[in-house]
Amino acid sequence: MQQSSELDLGVLEILLQAATHPSAVAERLAPLHHVEAIEALNQLEPKLAAGVIEHLPHDARTNLFNHPGLLHSATIMELLSHGCASSMLADLNPDRRAEIFRNMDHDRQLALREHLDPETRASIDRIMAYPPESAGGIMTTEFVSMPANWTVEQGLAHIKEVGGARETVYAIYLLHPTDQTLQQAISLRQLVIADRKATVLSVANNRPPVTVSPTTDREEVARLISRYDLLAVPVVDDGRQVLGIVTVDDVIDAIVAEQTEDAQKFGGMEALDGPYMQIGMVDMIKKRAGWLAALFLSEMLTATAMQNYQSELEKAVVLTLFIPLIMSSGGNSGSQATSLIIRAIALRQVALKDWWKVAMREIPTGIILGSLLGIIGFIRIVTWQKLGLFDYGPHWMLVALTVGVALIGIVTFGSLTGSMLPFVLKRLGFDPASASAPFVATLVDVTGLVIYFSIAYVILKGTLL
Repeated sequence: MQQSSELDLGVLEILLQAATHPSAVAERLAPLHHVEAIEALNQLEPKLAAGVIEHLPHDARTNLFNHPGLLHSATIMELLSHGCASSMLADLNPDRRAEIFRNMDHDRQLALREHLDPETRASIDRIMAYPPESAGGIMTTEFVSMPANWTVEQGLAHIKEVGGARETVYAIYLLHPTDQTLQQAISLRQLVIADRKATVLSVANNRPPVTVSPTTDREEVARLISRYDLLAVPVVDDGRQVLGIVTVDDVIDAIVAEQTEDAQKFGGMEALDGPYMQIGMVDMIKKRAGWLAALFLSEMLTATAMQNYQSELEKAVVLTLFIPLIMSSGGNSGSQATSLIIRAIALRQVALKDWWKVAMREIPTGIILGSLLGIIGFIRIVTWQKLGLFDYGPHWMLVALTVGVALIGIVTFGSLTGSMLPFVLKRLGFDPASASAPFVATLVDVTGLVIYFSIAYVILKGTLL
């Protein structure tokens, strides 16, 4: 804690020294935990950060770039000398190496490739051949494997020999001695407590190992790791050759990115391509303007709907008092249902074929919730009228009944629409998260007005209308 406090007090000093004395800043950061050093470097412009990193020891640099918390990592890598960048890429974790290389400028990639050893180039190419959202795109190619016919003693000796260069040694993969296909997975714990003379295959579980293909979506990988309580899952090709593994920490990073993307979409905008502070003003406007304009045009339908009921509004101005309440209640119920279903789809709790079951749950739920709000609205109007807080006119009881019944219909419609929209989008091949709360609210606003005035016409016909 003492070290962290000193770092917080010295951020301004670090900012000032980085431009003129990068070596002094590097000397100060070198003994710190890499997380604390990253916090300081993230305060610097990429060019200044690169200057400081050039003066750090090789191991310290590698620790910094292996951590996803380092902002502008690809840009900083581009600014480093070829020798520094190539030596560091060679020692980074394969998945992190590929991620940084993927985000670098194409010309810089080509220039840097010439300085990489063949093994590092092959590792980068192998991972970059797959989309970044897939298992192949986030896997590491460094894992512990051994022939299935080895003894436990041989296996432990092998782990001791190669374990330092592997991302994890807690999951070991047993391969067929001749064709190298995956036979079984075994944990380090199982090896440690097993008879040293037994074969590694004999002490493994008899259950088939859980595997994924390189094109499996990273969300599915996360679901499997969570379901089977795994530390890593092997990525295999059609011939059951192990291409790499996805570790639980890789999945956590990927899911944080996935949930961030979904949250941004759900807010009614395109997902950002990086951290908020790294997005330029022009790109930020591009990401937000399209959806905002579309939602604005959609909301204009609300004005159109109100124009169609202009004569009713002129006759019963009191109805306009409850339009905000009616619209917000329908939009809120729709947003609730949408949030629940999008998350349920993401967690595989419901599938496309379950849309009917969901509809049968949301209709009575909407009726009950709408009735609750309708009763509250009815009581509110009656109370205000009786206490003399507001005069809703001679037909105030019918007005209260109109609001109450309308809330039942609108909340029910909002719940049903909000729950069905993610299914429709998924069926059409779109991301269900695109069913953003503003989009659902806009849709329910327009239809909510139609429901409201239709009910008002039925109940108030012959009195106010």
